[in-house]
Amino acid sequence: MLGALLGDFAKADVTGKFGLEIEREIRIHRKIDAYTDSHAVVMAARQHFDPIRRRYAGIVLDMFYDHVLAQNWSRYCETPLDDFVENFYRVLRENVAVLPEKLAHIAPKMIEQDWLGSYRDYAAVELAVTRTSSRLSRNGDLLRDGLMDVQANYTALGNGFLEFFPDLIRFTDAYRASVTNE
Repeated sequence: MLGALLGDFAKADVTGKFGLEIEREIRIHRKIDAYTDSHAVVMAARQHFDPIRRRYAGIVLDMFYDHVLAQNWSRYCETPLDDFVENFYRVLRENVAVLPEKLAHIAPKMIEQDWLGSYRDYAAVELAVTRTSSRLSRNGDLLRDGLMDVQANYTALGNGFLEFFPDLIRFTDAYRASVTNE
């Protein structure tokens, strides 16, 4: 769990910076990102975004897909979402010493405001996109405006996720098995 989250915060080469299992999961996270970005369904989903905002579509889609996953959690996991999220937050609290500075700073807010569990509601996507856009040095408005494209294409994008996600599960399982057996 921790390595999967750290994939968004640990930059460059992570060798020797974390335990072997966490480093492996960071690398898996990066492979998942690359697979996702190149998947035909995800590439087609980007076409639902206005061309001027398409450059930011991947960021918005990532957050929207978290929402669709939360909405459909029981299709993919036997553990209830609330239990999964609480366990994730416990792991985060227990490993605060190894977190990169940026993540260590936001982790308490993430837990207190239940960022992961809140994705059940579309409003959490809007809030996450708005937060992210405020950290951009320029064109934050284009990122925020991507929400208009999501709203206009909510059903098509959601259905695309439901088509894409089983492929991602298969890819992840196969890739994890290949690197675990090395």
